[in-house]
Amino acid sequence: MSIAPLQIFLVRHGETEWSLSGRHTGRTDIPLTARGQQMARELAPALAGVSFSTVLSSPRRRAQDTCALAGLSALASVDPDLAEWDYGEDEGRRSAEILADRPGWEIWHDGCPGGETPLAVAARADHLVERLRGLTGNVALFTHGHFGRVLTARWLGQPIELGRHLVLDPATISLLGVDVRHEGAPVILRWNAGP
Repeated sequence: MSIAPLQIFLVRHGETEWSLSGRHTGRTDIPLTARGQQMARELAPALAGVSFSTVLSSPRRRAQDTCALAGLSALASVDPDLAEWDYGEDEGRRSAEILADRPGWEIWHDGCPGGETPLAVAARADHLVERLRGLTGNVALFTHGHFGRVLTARWLGQPIELGRHLVLDPATISLLGVDVRHEGAPVILRWNAGP
């Protein structure tokens, strides 16, 4: 019997009031909007036919609610490594507001005062990647925009700055895996796909 290769279904949570308005949402535990709940429900058919060996969710309500509405909460465990970037003093602010105070600011290089540095977020992602590499089969991860982009960059063995180029919309599914034809090289199989 052959072992199924690892495939990671990276799911960003559904829409919240703050994701809709562009406000950085790290620690603040806000609910999904009604539209965000519907978006999460629409993920269910795409995930229903998949047999998951592992399902992990961020501890934030918006990710856990997305997991539940997508039909996978019975299989899910909470994993603190999947939490969104801690924005510290920039929590609840829009990028334009931050740039007005700190011209040239770039989260990928500068992080957030009182929050996580890029190095700290990368270390958290690396810890998760190390654990993921020990798994097989289909794995679902319910997480957030910035952290999902950092995780993907680190999955590929790249600096987190690559995340700047990876748009990750609410309630989308991205698929990470390995290319078994090329020595198990980490790859993106699908990105930012709607249900």
